[in-house]
Amino acid sequence: MTTTPPGFAAALAAGPLVLDGGLSNRLEAAGHDLSDALWSARLLADRPEAVAAAHLGYFLAGAEVATTASYQASFEGFARRGLGRAETARLLTLSVRLARDAAREAAELRSAAPQPGGPGRPGEPGGPGGGAGRPLFVAASVGPYGAVLADGSEYRGRYGLGRAALERFHRPRLEVLAAAGPDVLAVETIPDAVEAEAVLAVVEDLGVPAWLSFCAAGDRTRAGQPLAEAFALAADVDAVVAVGVNCCAPADADRAVALAAEVTGKPVVVYPNSGERWDAAARGWRGAPAFRPARVTGWLADGARLIGGCCRVGEQEIADVARAVHGAD
Repeated sequence: MTTTPPGFAAALAAGPLVLDGGLSNRLEAAGHDLSDALWSARLLADRPEAVAAAHLGYFLAGAEVATTASYQASFEGFARRGLGRAETARLLTLSVRLARDAAREAAELRSAAPQPGGPGRPGEPGGPGGGAGRPLFVAASVGPYGAVLADGSEYRGRYGLGRAALERFHRPRLEVLAAAGPDVLAVETIPDAVEAEAVLAVVEDLGVPAWLSFCAAGDRTRAGQPLAEAFALAADVDAVVAVGVNCCAPADADRAVALAAEVTGKPVVVYPNSGERWDAAARGWRGAPAFRPARVTGWLADGARLIGGCCRVGEQEIADVARAVHGAD
């Protein structure tokens, strides 16, 4: 039976915890071009210090969990850039170390900072959501197969691959990420129940806890299966410590939280997008933001214990989420 490391287990039991926001928008705001098919994973090779700085910014804004830059990283994706398996494994491992280093630096800055509510802004020591004294954690991001295709497939699922093929794809990088020593594996933006089954089969073998988060639309996965049936896949998997949704519209997250809690009896993870819509053909965002930290109260009441934001949700929003979750402590 898989057991959760004591630090994360205790924090999750005491809950709730604040997750970070979208790593890509933090990097884009710093001037980095993410138009490459590898997205933010490219910076693991080209600008690792930028990735660490992005994690640090979210920690200082009030996040307690950093999600690594490995979402779109894979052996297949890096191979297309001419990188061998050993170098890819090094970069996957580096993604965890960069987040861990940022957590260490943030803890030092937080301990030296004025109490929350003092001078400063989100992203600065002493700014809102400072959270001095709380432990900080690293979640190793595990994106879906569709993310590697870089064509928006993670919002559709049904890639034409069966469970066995998907398991063969996920296992090597999951094994590397687990060995890198994260506190938890963030299996996220999963659009298809078949892919969830494949990933869960691997996760059960690794001895590292995981959360399972689907990309949903209404009451269904993006591949069209009933969301309740998808959540149920994780109900009896000991390795899975939380179940929920991410990279979806805030309104869809509202509906999913209570359903995940009811179906699985587990803590719920929720981190929707800003409410804007990704146009895969134009590689840009459309629409207006709808992410409101005021939703946090409802999510908490419905069973959410890991709360943050995904694409286009930045430091200010995470600072507001931290206030909603923890108040002014």
